[in-house]
Amino acid sequence: MPSRPFTATILGSPRIGPHRELKRAIEAYWAGRTTRADLESVAADLRRETWAALSVAGLDSVPVNTFSLYDQMLDTAALLGALPPRVAGIADDLDRYFAAARGTKDVAPLEMTKWFDTNYHYIVPEIAPYTAFTLHPGKVLAECKEAQQQGVTVRPVIVGPITFLALSKAVGDASAPIARLGELIPLYTQLLGLLAAARVAWVQIDEPVLVTDILDNGPELAELTYTALGAHAERPAIFVATYFGGLDAALPALARTPIEAIGLDLVAGGDSAAAAVPELADKTLVAGIVDGRNVWRTDLEAALCRLATLSGAARSVAVSTSCSTLHVPYSLTAETDVDDRLHSWLAFGAEKVTEVVTLAKALHGGRDTVAAAVESSNAAMASRASDPRLCNRQIRARIDGLAASASQRGPGEVRRAIQDDRLHLPPLPTTTIGSFPQTSTIRKARAELRSGEIDESEYIRLMRAEVADVIRLQEELGLDVLVHGEPERNDMVQYFAEQLDGFFATVNGWVQSYGTRCVRPPILYGDVSRPHPMTVDWATYAQSLTAKPVKGMLTGPVTILAWSFVRDDQPLADTANQIALAIRDETVDLQSAGIAIIQVDEPALRELLPLRSKDKAGYLAWAVAAFRLATSGVADSTQIHTHLCYSEFGEVIGAIADLDADVTSIEAARSHMEVLDDLNAIGFGNSVGPGVYDIHSPRIPATAEIAQSLRSALKAVPAERLWVNPDCGLKTRRSTEVNASLRNLVNAAARVRAGAEEVPGACGWPGR
Repeated sequence: MPSRPFTATILGSPRIGPHRELKRAIEAYWAGRTTRADLESVAADLRRETWAALSVAGLDSVPVNTFSLYDQMLDTAALLGALPPRVAGIADDLDRYFAAARGTKDVAPLEMTKWFDTNYHYIVPEIAPYTAFTLHPGKVLAECKEAQQQGVTVRPVIVGPITFLALSKAVGDASAPIARLGELIPLYTQLLGLLAAARVAWVQIDEPVLVTDILDNGPELAELTYTALGAHAERPAIFVATYFGGLDAALPALARTPIEAIGLDLVAGGDSAAAAVPELADKTLVAGIVDGRNVWRTDLEAALCRLATLSGAARSVAVSTSCSTLHVPYSLTAETDVDDRLHSWLAFGAEKVTEVVTLAKALHGGRDTVAAAVESSNAAMASRASDPRLCNRQIRARIDGLAASASQRGPGEVRRAIQDDRLHLPPLPTTTIGSFPQTSTIRKARAELRSGEIDESEYIRLMRAEVADVIRLQEELGLDVLVHGEPERNDMVQYFAEQLDGFFATVNGWVQSYGTRCVRPPILYGDVSRPHPMTVDWATYAQSLTAKPVKGMLTGPVTILAWSFVRDDQPLADTANQIALAIRDETVDLQSAGIAIIQVDEPALRELLPLRSKDKAGYLAWAVAAFRLATSGVADSTQIHTHLCYSEFGEVIGAIADLDADVTSIEAARSHMEVLDDLNAIGFGNSVGPGVYDIHSPRIPATAEIAQSLRSALKAVPAERLWVNPDCGLKTRRSTEVNASLRNLVNAAARVRAGAEEVPGACGWPGR
């Protein structure tokens, strides 16, 4: 159907609420404190407020159906009737949806992994041979109707069929899910007809998988799919949105189809290819020129120059964010403590919408219509370029002196023998990943510190009491290697950012990580340095309370980089090395204080992996080098652990080995120990702790279940190299769940130790 091209839009918006209203409403519903009606009321208010704000700001096409109670891929599975059969017995559709996302005491959840190279986690749909796709369009149509009744120019957003299948998991004897693309095209065609009947002028179909190498034949599938969908007579105009990279060969393939608009990520993907695609001449090119993933203000002058070069490549050009603003905080207005210079460099979600509208006005009405905004942008760019905090010559000189020569430790087997003599751990040593539940006492103390009701010394006293409780609990449970529980840490990245020069920690910069889990990524704006030790006092206090070893707990350089809004004016590798130097100094201080085990977590190693194969080796080289710079300052007698979780590890399995950590704990519960085969395939020789239960589910695993997981692990890993641990930190769980689960974990380890002679590779417990 003919539709007037739009000029200014964004590809999606956050849904958790500017003050995390949805998080609180969902968790209250889960806890039984509120009703479904209460939850739906909060959700409706948030949708209404979001759409109104975007319309008032000046967008002439507003994305809808980007709202979700948990995750957009899970929503798409529900849309296509592809929820797993194990939740089918749950009568209530909302409870069924949440059971697929997070499990119940009787139902295992779907897997969860990172959304491309972001810190957002999506729920991985399962496609089995018996999966029968059927269309359930109620949510999409209801949100369109809601927004239309509000007077909003709606554009529903749907995850595309190619991306949905490419990111799903085959289960049973199923072939790769993408083989079933032909079954989805009729359902999407049916949905297009329903949207047309609902007077929807434009639909956005997201196909970010086309900017990756996940599919060998992505361009061909794109042309086939959108030729078929575009041929449907009764439909809205189709806008295929891509983001997080460049389309490469998929761009001309899409341009040859009958769709009306194509979105390009000009921040991550560049724009040089657009001018060379003649088929774009009758399309709308949606130029994603405002960065939807980072918090830096757009250089409006430079953006206008780039937009001008695209004007001749397409029938019309619309201005957009590069991706959904789901990945940035709602608004800069809540950040009252940021200094004026840094403030002038920043743009959060609301400010990015303003930038989109400003650029669209200039593109269609001339630069003079926005002259004041462009001059303000120019001043901010000049201020940032000249700020002395962006260049610490002393730190840069230290890195240059260390990077080439200080990243080696002794051979792994030599280190293991030395550490065995020092630590005297039992077979299958038990431990946790680091954090323990953040209790109401901890949250209350943190709030009182912020409000000034208590001072720093009282806060430290309260947190030390929490540490003492956690140490007593672990000793009572019988764990072998203890942790201090991290009560003083609000977040594993923000905690360090608050103590390192070059970072700014926001007050209300919340971003959704998964479900109701929100984080406040710090802003890494300058050169990084460590003014003082950050964790030594906490670790040594905990160690003073027990004769068992207590791990020093640090976050690795790649993860701090990945989970921050990082500076975009220098290579990521340079910034990673600056963080690594700070972590290196901390490990040396921990060792000097008598800490025998230091864990440097890198859960984001896979997350930053480039989406194109040609770029991956370079990234992995500097990521591994940064970790080894951070961890190679200690003696061979100090045991270095690392932790990785919730990613597809296959592509980085070699890099995991190259990290050369003495012990690697790794998520394996939801994926049923699959990662161990990958490690074996590359000859991984250091110790490993595959997660034996999933901490993101409220269910408490039975002793027998954990024991079976351990026996499975022992088929792949020799007993002398196997550790026993959950698959992630315990911060988000309730204490009752944690205590029961860990008790079962310790009992399971004891049970498997007692039957060691029956376990392949375990006889004699070599090396102990």
